[in-house]
Amino acid sequence: MAVIKANSEQVKMLARLMRAEAEGEGELGMLMVGNVGVNRILGNCLDFRNIRSIPDMVFQSPGGFEATQKGYFYQAARDSDIRLAQRVINGERSHPASNSLWFFRPEGDCPATWYNQQNTGRFKAHCFFAPTQGDCPAVY
Repeated sequence: MAVIKANSEQVKMLARLMRAEAEGEGELGMLMVGNVGVNRILGNCLDFRNIRSIPDMVFQSPGGFEATQKGYFYQAARDSDIRLAQRVINGERSHPASNSLWFFRPEGDCPATWYNQQNTGRFKAHCFFAPTQGDCPAVY
């Protein structure tokens, strides 16, 4: 059962975002990007208040995703990417992104914190950061 509402076009939008942000990190990396996106919709906390849909999350400004500024994001979603997007919409979570609201790709090591959020771990090139349960209970 879905943890967020999404029509078929929104599923495709999330699939395109996941691919554009993390295709080089394989399916698991793409799932983790999807986790962050779904968490931002579920959270209604911190920088993500009133982000209630996939389009709200994808195109949030400021604070959205760099991929939306690049042509690669606007390519058609592939069936395999759509299946991955549906998995995160259905609630599948992958550590270290399980409760994360942020990720980025540093030049070197992951910092312990980023914008006062704790590092939850690294997967390949991306570092993930999560709020405390007190700051954002809906992502836990």
